[in-house]
Amino acid sequence: METTLRGVGVSHGVAIGEVRHMGTAVLEPPAKQIPAEEAEREQGRARKAVEAVAADLTARGNLAGGEAQAVLEAQALMAQDPELLADVERRIAVGSTAERAVYDAFAAYRELLAGAGEYLAGRVADLDDVRNRIVARLLGVPMPGVPDSDRPYVLVARDLAPADTALLDPALVLGFVTEEGGPTSHSAILARALGVPAVVALPGAGEIAEGTVIAVDGSSGEVFVNPSEEKKAQLEAAAAERKAALAAATGPGATADGHKVPLLANIGGPGDVKAAVEAGAEGVGLFRTEFLFLDDNKQAPSEEKQVAAYRQVLEAFPEGRVVVRVLDAGADKPLDFLTPGDEPNPALGVRGLRTLLDHPEVLRTQLTALARAAEGLPVSLEVMAPMVADRTDARAFADACREAGLRAKFGAMVEIPSAALRARSVLQEVEFLSLGTNDLAQYTFAADRQVGAVSRYQDPWQPALLDLVALAAEAAKAEGKSCGVCGEAASDPLLACVLTGLGVTSLSMGAASIPYVRATLVKHTLAQCERAAAAARAADSADEARRAAQAVLSGE
Repeated sequence: METTLRGVGVSHGVAIGEVRHMGTAVLEPPAKQIPAEEAEREQGRARKAVEAVAADLTARGNLAGGEAQAVLEAQALMAQDPELLADVERRIAVGSTAERAVYDAFAAYRELLAGAGEYLAGRVADLDDVRNRIVARLLGVPMPGVPDSDRPYVLVARDLAPADTALLDPALVLGFVTEEGGPTSHSAILARALGVPAVVALPGAGEIAEGTVIAVDGSSGEVFVNPSEEKKAQLEAAAAERKAALAAATGPGATADGHKVPLLANIGGPGDVKAAVEAGAEGVGLFRTEFLFLDDNKQAPSEEKQVAAYRQVLEAFPEGRVVVRVLDAGADKPLDFLTPGDEPNPALGVRGLRTLLDHPEVLRTQLTALARAAEGLPVSLEVMAPMVADRTDARAFADACREAGLRAKFGAMVEIPSAALRARSVLQEVEFLSLGTNDLAQYTFAADRQVGAVSRYQDPWQPALLDLVALAAEAAKAEGKSCGVCGEAASDPLLACVLTGLGVTSLSMGAASIPYVRATLVKHTLAQCERAAAAARAADSADEARRAAQAVLSGE
């Protein structure tokens, strides 16, 4: 019998196929004692397993490239965390086997994260994956991971670790469904980069029997279990219609009446440039520079290394815009040489611009490298600071840019509600705003962007979030300046129309989403987008806002 489940659609497209479940996680090792004379040997085994897993994750990152590489390199650093390894060795010294010591040390770290307010709970899938890989290697059993299959299938899992998601083969994995995760989790971001339809935060996904045929709609978030032939035909027809619309829509982003809305790409490094160019991106709206700093968690990359990486990206868009976000360290992206290790709540502590202002030499080197990288190039370089809270923050960043001799536009990311509420004040110091809707939702609703249990608050259709977007866009218009969106909200084609109606001047997203947004925008006039935006803001919930906007744009 056909049944319908609803989760959160995070990657466009339709997938129809049989369910295959992720490999079973590593079982808990037995808690047995070892003689004292074996402790040194067990500690050596633990160190070798950690090094092997870190090397494997790094190699997977090199194969995947782009944003996936940064994610996997961060996981490799997690595996080699010196405090975790020291805890493992202490446990072995008092009688634990290597595998049990690893299991218990990681469990203790899990509890530590929970005690810190669970801000890093979204990284638990990453942490568990590292633990499972180390324990599996010590036990000599197969690594947990994507099932072997010679036929295409839909992957179902409790959650997906980045190491698995990054190397999914789209020819075999038609789509995936997870019980946990959210729209801004690593797996969701990587799914969009791969162009694999995906639904996350789907209760009961793990109970769908192996081999069951399901249809996954990555746009609506619906999963149809045992779909009828009629439903399959309906979904396939809709997918074909969407594909034809994508092929027909080319050129710069614009509404049906010619209102220009530049469509830009979010990238994590030079490896993402090719996909952005192929998707017709008009530039880069968010260049995350963290990938350079993850190479060595102990020190910042040299100025020369930064110049080379930045220039690769700038050269790819000679006639376009490239908006660079300076290093956003702290919270879920800690760096040993920058991030305090004893913050009670890292999400509300020293992160983003606050970290850079505490380490002005790191900011100065990065800004100088950007200035050098742009020399002699016609590209329009724009540089923005993460986590700007007020005019004082904006002024400090603008001053640092000028002192570094940077000839570029200086901007501020709006990720904190105070920056949206006081946007006109912030704009007295900078030339543009860019809305990071992921963090803006997190701070507006006090809901960790990585925790599936509170994913409804991370829905970018929340009317309160749309109100803050409107405030920032209206302030920018009043000041004669631009206000873009670079958060994941821009990747939703319907929401892209609403954002345009709110007054947003550009949209930046993962490259795979650009054709969908372009094809949807060109169907509607600016006036229709404005009416849809007004209807969405008048709603009382995210679902109501989505339905209200859809009704306006479909002419109901």
